[in-house]
Amino acid sequence: MDTTETKKLTMQSEILRKKLLDWYATHRRHLPWRATSDPFAIWVSEVMLQQTQVATAIPYYRRFMDRFPTPAHLATADIQEVLKLWEGLGYYSRARNLHRAAGVVTSRFNGQVPDDPEAFRSLPGVGDYICAAVLSIAFGRVLPVVDGNVKRVLSRLLEIDTPVNRSGAHKIFQVPAMELICPKQPADFNQAVMELGALVCRPKNPDCVTCPLSDLCRANRHHTTAAYPTRDASRKIPHRHLAIGVILKKGKMLVVRRPLDGFLGGLWEFPAVPAEKGQTDRQSIESMLAAETGLKIAVDRRLSKIRHAYTHFTLSGDVHLCRYVAGRVRLKSAHGHRWVTLRSLARLPLHKANHKFLAPLAEAIGMQKHQLT
Repeated sequence: MDTTETKKLTMQSEILRKKLLDWYATHRRHLPWRATSDPFAIWVSEVMLQQTQVATAIPYYRRFMDRFPTPAHLATADIQEVLKLWEGLGYYSRARNLHRAAGVVTSRFNGQVPDDPEAFRSLPGVGDYICAAVLSIAFGRVLPVVDGNVKRVLSRLLEIDTPVNRSGAHKIFQVPAMELICPKQPADFNQAVMELGALVCRPKNPDCVTCPLSDLCRANRHHTTAAYPTRDASRKIPHRHLAIGVILKKGKMLVVRRPLDGFLGGLWEFPAVPAEKGQTDRQSIESMLAAETGLKIAVDRRLSKIRHAYTHFTLSGDVHLCRYVAGRVRLKSAHGHRWVTLRSLARLPLHKANHKFLAPLAEAIGMQKHQLT
């Protein structure tokens, strides 16, 4: 980044702020969390919006706030209910951390979201972004927000070469973000930069013609917009294949609960094992899955095949209808089990990969699809 150009832009910061805030006042989207000044509601929205599109988050936000309007309501709820309301939104550690943080707010801060950055940062799941977003929007703290949209805007505005996905990039982008933030309107300014990134300064096909900052943008001036932001090459994503068993016993199926701490923590699933090389799925289920559950199992037939992508790996799975033969459930790694019908399964938080074979499962056991809900 050119130092002279940066100083020049800093001198023009008042012009930039006015242009951006005027644009935001006219073009901002009317979103449910922008209609409240409640710090808890704003906090919930920001947690949901991490790694999630706005359109996806809106119905989840409304259901969540209807059920948990205050930290106290959330703190006293069973984590299974919280996870069920979060079902399908992904990144479930966000829900678990929010649940734990609500407990701390209730016990330590008398149910009030703290407006002090150090105190708020001490809560589970609250990092730099959440802290800056919530405290600037709810309390007017002059803290710059740096998320993916902001990095993209700043990288083009200043032609910053730092790869946005590199470790330490947050601190580099935080410097110009702090220089540019409007101290009198930090809430609107932070939201305006994020809104600009979402609506105008898009990853692909940015609308530079209508951008309020086009005359201040180095990338626009130098016709290098497509070159920013830069990213380090992604590593090859590993793949995992599972043999999944739907174990039937007297009209019910075995589901197990994952450990609360860890990937997909606290969610329920049909038991599964990694497919071993040199073994068929039938062999893996009747040996490894049997050992994992403590049951003697017989595979009847293959039901379905699924594919699913997570952030750090891709998953495929062959789903098999299995018959309980004998034994008592004795789990090695899962932290709980239930024998359920599809109807009772619908009340449990189930991760999305398992949802992908519920329809063929319902058909296989003679149940109409509408009975899943």
